[in-house]
Amino acid sequence: MRNEWIARIIVIVLVVAAITIPVGAWWGRSTGLLVHARMAETGGWTPEHLTAQVGEPLHLFLTSDDVVHSFAIGHSDDPPVDVIPGEISELTLTFDQPGRYTFYCTRWCGLNHWRMRGTIEVSGPAMESEALGAPLYSTLGLDIDATLQAGVIPEQTPSASRGAILDVPLPVEIQASQYYQSHSPVEVWESLRGDTNLPYLTDQEIWDLVAFTWQSHTNPRELELGQQIYVTECIACHGPTGAGDGVFTNQLDRSTWGDSAGVHAGEMSVRPTDFSDPEHMLAANTARLQGKILRGGMGTGMPYYGPIYTDEQIWALVAYLWTFQFDLWSDDE
Repeated sequence: MRNEWIARIIVIVLVVAAITIPVGAWWGRSTGLLVHARMAETGGWTPEHLTAQVGEPLHLFLTSDDVVHSFAIGHSDDPPVDVIPGEISELTLTFDQPGRYTFYCTRWCGLNHWRMRGTIEVSGPAMESEALGAPLYSTLGLDIDATLQAGVIPEQTPSASRGAILDVPLPVEIQASQYYQSHSPVEVWESLRGDTNLPYLTDQEIWDLVAFTWQSHTNPRELELGQQIYVTECIACHGPTGAGDGVFTNQLDRSTWGDSAGVHAGEMSVRPTDFSDPEHMLAANTARLQGKILRGGMGTGMPYYGPIYTDEQIWALVAYLWTFQFDLWSDDE
């Protein structure tokens, strides 16, 4: 009998040790905060709001309660950290500026993946930095929610290469960056079509000049960066060809679900924008597209990426979106 009790005690001690030793080992590494990741439908990040001080390390221990996630900080060049079920990923962050930073998941973990976001409120003295101005769409007073439609569309996809071969000097104002950013392709087409020096060009050739104009304001490196961001953030909804036919498209089009779907106010989403539609895209301008990406689409389900990506990255993504309307570079260029 005594031996049986001793055996039971030994088993209990071993079980307790098996549970407490890993926890103690994790706790003993460093003082820090344990952050759990779950799919957005079941909670997202816990906790989702963190605090830190300028210049003081913030130690985080990350784990997932369901599928593989990742942890990344907006406007940061640091690579994402994988967050794996049943494992602890350790991360130390140090901020040199106060402000509100967004952390997010970079792995498509479900329909509401983009809701996998949290904030880190960093307090402390500010160092000298450049003041951020208002976004261009706001400066221009654009209504980025307005429905636009081009009155003229090309018969075939406009080609920058064909436009270059025409060897037509473009008006100086059209070559300016601000003009390109604030005017739609159809507005540039109408301006060139009305140029008294170009009556000999066909309508399609004018469109090729528009494509050449768009090419002059980007480069292959920027388009490659934009494509990388598109594949990471946009392709699941907007599709590989920009046609609004990604793998989540039908689930996002909640406007067709009806009242019985149990969708609450603020949760409604619509079918993703078709970037391959010339009637829509050729009436938009670059500043409008930038604004949509920065702010998101109010009431449409389109996420906001202002806290996630830098200006350079967002402009690169906008440049890439135009490749769904224009042939900007051939494979041998």
